[in-house]
Amino acid sequence: MRNSLLKALTLPVVAMLVAGACAPGERVDEELEAALATITADELVEHVQVLASDEFAGRLPGTPGEQKTLEYLVSEFERVGLEPGNNGSWFQEVPLVSITADPDMRLSIRAGGTVKSYAYGDEFMAWTTRVVERVDLEDSELVFVGYGVVAPEYEWSDYEGLDVEGKTVVMLVNDPGFATEDPELFNGRTMTYYGRWTYKYEEAARQGAAAAFIVHETEPAAYGWNVVQGSWTGPQFNMVSADDNMSRVKVEGWLQLEVAREIFAMAGQDYEVLKEQAKQRGFEAVPMGVSASTTIRNTIEHSTSHNVLGMLRGSARPDEVVVYMAHWDHLGRNPDLEGDQIFNGALDNATGAGALIELAEAFQSLQTPPERSILFMPVTAEEQGLLGSAYYGENPVYPLEKTVAGINIDGVNIYGRVRDIFIVGYGNSELDDYLIDAARTQERVVKPDPQPEKGYFYRADHFSFAKQGIPVLYTDTGDDHVERGVEWMRDRKDAWTATHYHQPSDEYSEEWDLVGAIDDLQLLFIVGHRLANESTFPQWLEGTEFKARRDAMMAGTP
Repeated sequence: MRNSLLKALTLPVVAMLVAGACAPGERVDEELEAALATITADELVEHVQVLASDEFAGRLPGTPGEQKTLEYLVSEFERVGLEPGNNGSWFQEVPLVSITADPDMRLSIRAGGTVKSYAYGDEFMAWTTRVVERVDLEDSELVFVGYGVVAPEYEWSDYEGLDVEGKTVVMLVNDPGFATEDPELFNGRTMTYYGRWTYKYEEAARQGAAAAFIVHETEPAAYGWNVVQGSWTGPQFNMVSADDNMSRVKVEGWLQLEVAREIFAMAGQDYEVLKEQAKQRGFEAVPMGVSASTTIRNTIEHSTSHNVLGMLRGSARPDEVVVYMAHWDHLGRNPDLEGDQIFNGALDNATGAGALIELAEAFQSLQTPPERSILFMPVTAEEQGLLGSAYYGENPVYPLEKTVAGINIDGVNIYGRVRDIFIVGYGNSELDDYLIDAARTQERVVKPDPQPEKGYFYRADHFSFAKQGIPVLYTDTGDDHVERGVEWMRDRKDAWTATHYHQPSDEYSEEWDLVGAIDDLQLLFIVGHRLANESTFPQWLEGTEFKARRDAMMAGTP
């Protein structure tokens, strides 16, 4: 729909927002109403159209697309009146290494005298995080290690009594709780960090494996094989490590499901039978009696990417900081594709980066500045494993014990107004109550993430802050569409993920209806405004894995 109509539909919500208090006793006046009114669909669309244009070439870190992105973000932060947030600089340098695997590789599986060869891209994906020009995997024995999990708190170890030194481990995606739907096993359908691919490769390295492959299945992975192809081809970025990542396994990768079934059959095993066994407590790994070989040749480039830091200085307690974050990067260009080669990343995440500009402008417009400082931080290399936010978490510009909370925006509602809003990681912290209070002003309902099995809490930049103990809020688009209902909304979101997620087709469309996005951003403004003007710090709830670290941090103990 046209931008003028979007703006016209957005304005009536402001009066409804300020009709109720943001928090008990908080003064709501014309000043707050005016600030909320500055968050508009018109301006958000303009930001998205610039950042997701072909001129920015997919915003890949370390490319001219990054430079254009940084220049735009800084110019907009300057325009709205922010100041540089890193000791006089707009940037925090993030050292990265880019490793691009030559796609001319094959995966060979040997079973006795039989050898089968599989094609890169269509049948398997492989790469190395080791900073070397070449790795060779030669006749490495395959071992099926179930979910590849070592979780003492759940009394679970897929590597119990197993020596995988020099071997290739094959694993299932997600975790046993997802497979069994048993609420007493792990977190039931809610994915734990043990279900994330990042953890599985890390654990394989700790166990001494030479290579690690995850069998791809769409439901437990939460995305199709096309996403695997799009996400792991081309330059793969990592933070620079002292040992050039030699502590990682030689080869990391994915197996297409039908290929995995064929390999298991070559080993005289039934994939479905072993998959069923793997979700049972006490599962023992299965040596497969077949071996894998592949060679990966790399092009290596060292570079420096950048987090952008824009600061609104607090009036009373400027050393205490509320952080809004969103990643500015996407996947760049793939010259091997026919037709459209640019991954424009309009929804993911030009919308989030644009939203930070809108929120910054709203806060800057307040006649009475917030008592605490507010940091607006577009971060780099999220698509490469949350690297920019992880670097900040390990090298914070502002002390973590003075960091009040983090609010992350990764994609917005492009479908119109909804009656609900989801919290990814609902039940983790008191920030849930902040959003619930704000949502009442729009007569909306806050709900838990309806798909916790997909592990979205571990797949966005707020997780880098959570690991450091900082309470975080990450919302997702609701399902209950005001005009078209739940089924229509779910169908649209599922179709977008299946068709456009991490694909060149993620481009801005005139069909987007951003009214609901503005509703959500105004809620996040209200939450941040409350955090920036109160004296208390939100807490993690009992039983969350991040509470102990925060408690120790705030107590001043190591």
